[in-house]
Amino acid sequence: MKSRFLLILLSLSLMVGLITAPVLAGIPKEVLVVGQVAEPKSLDPSTVTAVNDFRILINMYDGLVRYKSGTLQVEPALAESWKISKSGTLYTFNLRKGVKFHDGSSFNADAVKFNFDRMLSDKHPYHNTGPFPLAFFFSAIKETRVIDPYTVQFKLEKPYAPLLSNLAYPTGLIVSPASVRKLGKGFGRNPAGTGAFKFAAWESNRKVVIERNEEYWDGAPPLKAVIFRPITDSNTRVTEMLSGGIDMMVEVPPDNVATFKTDAFSLYEQAGPHLWFLILNCKEGPFKNKMVRQAANYAINKKALVENVLQGTAEVAAGPTPPAFAWAYNDKLTPYPYDPDKAGKMVEEAGFKGATVTFYVTEGGSGMLDPIPMGTAIQADLAKIGLKVKIETYEWNTFLGKVNPGLEGKADMAEMAWMTNDPDTLPFLALRSGAWPDKGGFNSGYYANPKVDELLEKARISTDQDTRARLYKEMQEIVYEDAPWVFVANWKQNAVSRANVKEFSLEPSFFLLLHKVYKQ
Repeated sequence: MKSRFLLILLSLSLMVGLITAPVLAGIPKEVLVVGQVAEPKSLDPSTVTAVNDFRILINMYDGLVRYKSGTLQVEPALAESWKISKSGTLYTFNLRKGVKFHDGSSFNADAVKFNFDRMLSDKHPYHNTGPFPLAFFFSAIKETRVIDPYTVQFKLEKPYAPLLSNLAYPTGLIVSPASVRKLGKGFGRNPAGTGAFKFAAWESNRKVVIERNEEYWDGAPPLKAVIFRPITDSNTRVTEMLSGGIDMMVEVPPDNVATFKTDAFSLYEQAGPHLWFLILNCKEGPFKNKMVRQAANYAINKKALVENVLQGTAEVAAGPTPPAFAWAYNDKLTPYPYDPDKAGKMVEEAGFKGATVTFYVTEGGSGMLDPIPMGTAIQADLAKIGLKVKIETYEWNTFLGKVNPGLEGKADMAEMAWMTNDPDTLPFLALRSGAWPDKGGFNSGYYANPKVDELLEKARISTDQDTRARLYKEMQEIVYEDAPWVFVANWKQNAVSRANVKEFSLEPSFFLLLHKVYKQ
């Protein structure tokens, strides 16, 4: 039976690479083909940041905890239970017994310690398999202790409210120490986790194939394999979907949403914690001036972008925190109104009328919302207030390689999108002065405000949600005024599948959970 399936998988792989989409209408029922927006950077969850990659990884790995389906609430996974000390500085996890990694090695407390020490200690022998850009998520962990083979404890420097949520995020997925020791940096191309699917193959710019884990602790999935195809061009993804080349696609272009409202397809839409924004270079150039940053927020017709470019699939953003975090969202803030006359006067008063602005735009990536048409429209809006915008367009991973190290000396602004799991995540990683790129963060525009730093530090150590909410709302007011970003849109995520794909739903985490999915 196994050999027969491998023949089917091989045949399908050849078809994906060699023949045209219409022939793929005969995709085997036990195989799901997913159209992704970009090539993954790596399959090592500790080293990546993009939801595009996470959508694959979440099916290959488990964390100690996971998000309960349909929510951002945490439930047990590789840990069956846990206890938090009254001080909030000791987290003790009781681990699931009998779980094996895909390479045959055993999951236990030593494996958990290996994972977190690898990320957090530069003295760990496999720390050089990084870098680990989201290790910030676990920076409060002072020590990981093995209590016994199936009990592990995190000792924190101080209370850290988002820890459980961050452990459910893909950065907290547990990799096989045995495979990391064997492969080193090559682990990202030949990964091993404990998840519902095992890694089978990766052909660059063509496909990543994962196959069913028959021994999965939470029950083997119905599908025998999933093939993730990177299809960067959104029109090509749509064509493949319509002609049968793929079973499912993520991030349906706004112009094509109505196309899939037929009995032949299932269209999925859901609001989530997403922000599409423009990073502004606060360190040099025109946007070093706060008045020019505010002017950019007034100059860009965000309502027109949402209605005309995004076809109503998003809402205009009012600040750095998505409204999906209702308890922490400052609903007193309203989006910057479209006022090009006011914006033009502000730019002229600041002495930057006629200045040239370099703008990084991507061809497509995680939650990027028609980035090229959006970039072109933004260019036109800024031209109306006297800023000459020069667009430079890059493939997604190349784009990240230019933006994440910082805009200094390279660009004045860049598109960006984040899907987050907690109101702490985005501002802590991208707005603190301690998160400048040379300090290991994603504050690529070098924004700095000591009060914002203070509020974020206080919010993450508070165990009272009302206190956290007050601190986050105050932070939003300051960031709104300082305008280190242009706050553009909050996306209502979407996906489409063929009608015979069953038991699939979108998640507020923006991940693709395929463990229960099958084809009728």
